Amino acid sequence: RPDLTIRNRYGGVSVIPASERGHVDYVRRVVRTGIDVDHVNDLGWTALLEAVVLGDGGPRHQEIVRILLDAGADASIADKDGVTALEHAQNRGYRQIERILSENR
Repeated sequence: RPDLTIRNRYGGVSVIPASERGHVDYVRRVVRTGIDVDHVNDLGWTALLEAVVLGDGGPRHQEIVRILLDAGADASIADKDGVTALEHAQNRGYRQIERILSENR
């Protein structure tokens, strides 16, 4: 029974770095616990934003984006500069993630 409210040095809960690093199985499990998938860390990023901004756009990060959206993540939450996950995906050329995010508007 881990404490999923513990914050890391960036003020994020565990789903955020797991999403960034492409840990699909962990993200799939932890979203079922009631963890706040829209938690914003001190950098102004949610798990969804980190999956796009710091991910590689590949299959693992695509799956994490799907999992987060299915768990109710709010894709309209923008970073501190007002840039959404969709806009980050477009800027990075992550076409598949762009499609996933567009389908879930």
